[in-house]
This record gives sequence, structure tokens and C-alpha cells, in this order.
Amino acid sequence: MGRQRPRILSRQHLQPRRPVGGLGRPGRPDPPSRATQEVSWQQARHWVFDMDGTLTLAVHDFAAIRRALDIPPEHDILEHLAALPPEQAAPKRAWLLEHERELAAASRAAPGAVTLVRALQRRGVRLGLLTRNAQELAVHTLQVIGLADCFAHADILGRDEAPPKPHPGGLLHLAQRWQVAPQQLVMVGDYRFDLECARAAGACSVLVNLPENLWPELTDVFARDCSELLEHLETSVPS
Repeated sequence: MGRQRPRILSRQHLQPRRPVGGLGRPGRPDPPSRATQEVSWQQARHWVFDMDGTLTLAVHDFAAIRRALDIPPEHDILEHLAALPPEQAAPKRAWLLEHERELAAASRAAPGAVTLVRALQRRGVRLGLLTRNAQELAVHTLQVIGLADCFAHADILGRDEAPPKPHPGGLLHLAQRWQVAPQQLVMVGDYRFDLECARAAGACSVLVNLPENLWPELTDVFARDCSELLEHLETSVPS
């Protein structure tokens, strides 16, 4: 919520961006004596997705939201609301929730997203959702696009269940809940906040749904859409 996209720059399409020895780590893997072993991202059994722009087509007009809520263009929406006195923030939060509710009802799945999530579910992968949206609307969105049965309710974290991304708290919470090291998580998103969140937690960062990789320094794996990500996954790991 409140993110601003920079101008797209021409960069080579790489998948993955650099050699990944261990999940979320560049270069060679850690020594075998390590207590918690890392695995390649293709073998990971715990995946976390962003929602807007990742599982669904991006529809938020953040500039219009800022204007409606009288938020300066350069301010993050959630951070701005959090800094307001409660009596000022309450009506703005209520407006935002209703606006997002309308968007959730009209949600459309991003290309390849449903097929990717279903493929991971068939493999027995544990699936989580980490969004800067409200949890109730994330649940509704999953229902609208036909993926509600793939995610346990407790594994759907909104802005009130975890610190908003790029803070790594949501990923760390899911790692603790699933009783795995954060390095064994894959975080899939479409924006810098998702990648920064993954980096801070020590998870593998996957960027999707952009024609070019805008943040190569933060990205472990890049795919132009979820279909391409699944194709790469299926050519690397047997079903």
C-alpha cells in the first residue's frame, strides 16, 4: 500500500539473477556441518506470496488514494496513517478499507498465478500470504480468484497481523509458525518492498509480473510472470 514504481530500465532478463548456492544466499552453500540446511529455491517447501500485483492484477491507484486521504505524494500511505493522531487516522482508515473492499470484489488473477499456486499445493508446499492490505480483504480476494482453499487462515497476514513490508516481521512470524528457518522460505512479489522484506528475513526473493528486473541487487530469481516462474520450476524439479 502506497508504493511508487520507478521508471522501467532496460536490463537483461536473468532467471535466476545470479548463482544461488543456498536458498536466499548468493554463491556457494554453507558447509554440511550447519544444523539447519538450506535448499535450492526449487526444492523449497514453504512459499509466501504478496497479493496485489502478484496473485492479482494490480489495480490500486495510489496517487488517487493519496489525494483522497490528503497524503503527500512522497509519503507511504500506511506509514502516514500510522503517524496520525487516532482521531484523524480513524476516518481515513475506514475510507481506505471500504475502497479496498470494492477493489477486492473485482479482483482478477494475474496470468499464471492460479496455476502456479495449485501446482505448489499439489506438491505439498506450505503456502502463506503477506500483504499490506487488510487480512479480511485478502481472504475475500483469494475467494474471488479461486485460491481460498490453498491458504490456511492463520497463514494469511495483513497489515494488522504483521508489520507492513518491507519489515521482515511477517516472514519471521510464518517461519516460526511453520517451525522452519527463515532461509527456507521463498517470498514472491512484484515490488521492492517484497524483495527488501525477503532480504531482511534471510529468505529467497522472487520478483514476478514485470517486463524487466528493476531491483537486481535485491532479487534472487526473476520471472516475467507466474507462468514463466512455474515453467522454470517444473524444468528444475520433478512433479
